[in-house]
Amino acid sequence: AAPAGAVAFGVKHTEGVSVDVLFRGRAEPEAACGAGTRWPLDEGTVLRFSMSRASSEVNDNKVTVSFYAEGGKPINQAGVFLTGVGISLDVDADRDGVVEKNSPNKASWAWGPEGHGAILLVSCDKEFP
Repeated sequence: AAPAGAVAFGVKHTEGVSVDVLFRGRAEPEAACGAGTRWPLDEGTVLRFSMSRASSEVNDNKVTVSFYAEGGKPINQAGVFLTGVGISLDVDADRDGVVEKNSPNKASWAWGPEGHGAILLVSCDKEFP
């Protein structure tokens, strides 16, 4: 997706985004991914980005990739806006009839009348042959 004549790229991102550059099959150290860092556009270089928390509003995070020609002259930029969506499986982990978001019993399971933890019922029958 790099423009013609581009030989290197650099990445900027908002605080809520984590960026990894996999260069020649290995991840670059986090310290090497600072502002002003440029990587050659080699085949097999992968730019991987992620978010570790939900967004407060739509498109509130951004990754911008800048492309450079020989000699470091900027050619063009490409950007993507990101929205992190929080997904949580909330359960009645202590089996008292109340679904709690932060129940301490979500991380473990114990059998019996005084037990705790989620009980998951799965329909494994063949409804359609």
